[in-house]
Amino acid sequence: MAIVDNAIYVDGVRAENPRSLNETFERIRERRGMGWIGLYRPSAEEVRAVADEFGIHELVVEDALSGHQRAKLERYADVLFMVLRPARYLDEREEVEFGEVHVLVGPDFVVTIRHAESPDLGRVRRRLEAYPALLAHGPEAVLYAILDEVVDEYSPVLAGLENDIDEIEGQLFEEDADATQRIYDLGREVIDFQRATQPLAGMLEALLRGSEKYRVSEELQRYLRDVLDHTLRVSDKAATFRSVLDNALTVESTIVARRQNDEMRRMTELSIRQNDEVKKISGWAAILFAPTLVGTVYGMNFDHMPELHWVFGYPMAVLLMVAMGVGLYAAFKRKGWL
Repeated sequence: MAIVDNAIYVDGVRAENPRSLNETFERIRERRGMGWIGLYRPSAEEVRAVADEFGIHELVVEDALSGHQRAKLERYADVLFMVLRPARYLDEREEVEFGEVHVLVGPDFVVTIRHAESPDLGRVRRRLEAYPALLAHGPEAVLYAILDEVVDEYSPVLAGLENDIDEIEGQLFEEDADATQRIYDLGREVIDFQRATQPLAGMLEALLRGSEKYRVSEELQRYLRDVLDHTLRVSDKAATFRSVLDNALTVESTIVARRQNDEMRRMTELSIRQNDEVKKISGWAAILFAPTLVGTVYGMNFDHMPELHWVFGYPMAVLLMVAMGVGLYAAFKRKGWL
């Protein structure tokens, strides 16, 4: 069964614990108090039973069944529909997990539909039951407490993200450290966090603007303004995180480019040294090849070679070999090969 908790409250005090939705509906129809129904991943039949009883618009039913909605606030006649995106930081995985909770607020009822573990609505209920004076303000008090819980749960998320950003800033200038992927992943989390939190300020401002029309007490308005202040601080900090990560990504790109340039320069210098070595080897090979060629020709021992029987033939051959070697050495030396 998807019913997590189900109660009737009279003057801020828990008066009855109905055993079924039908019993809750009956008590509300008899105007015995305010009904607060907590559902966790309910079936389509359960959602439609609630919708039929309270005359909830079909579009709200579709949103409640499909889930994966953006944070928003909508009013259908005297029913207020709010979608909230709570979040929690998972230390072991160093990432942010987002949840979703739908809140339906009517004149004498509150229905919460939770699609994830967060937020802890049981804690919200216990807190309100411990302060009957606040709960006596009716469904709007429940809405305030849920908003306050969601915004409070953002604080550990901000602390986790801030710690991750500090770690990234420490890695930026470490040798052989590549933080690009982590910066990108963390940036995506911050963007998702902004999408969850940014609409809240507008939603709270809309609630405050409609306070007089829907007769929200001054006391509850003060509480809502306090939540609004906390929400604005959360949004400002998330915006700061995004700016820091954008700068970190720019710095990391610069560092990576510099490392690549250094590596290219090192490879270029190595290539130049290798070319110099090849030139030296080629130059000495050419110098040694010239006298070897002359010596090879004279080593053939042909009879019909004019130089063989010439008195100065041998000195001339030696002189030719030396002259060719010296000439090639001088030419290579002038070109910088030797």
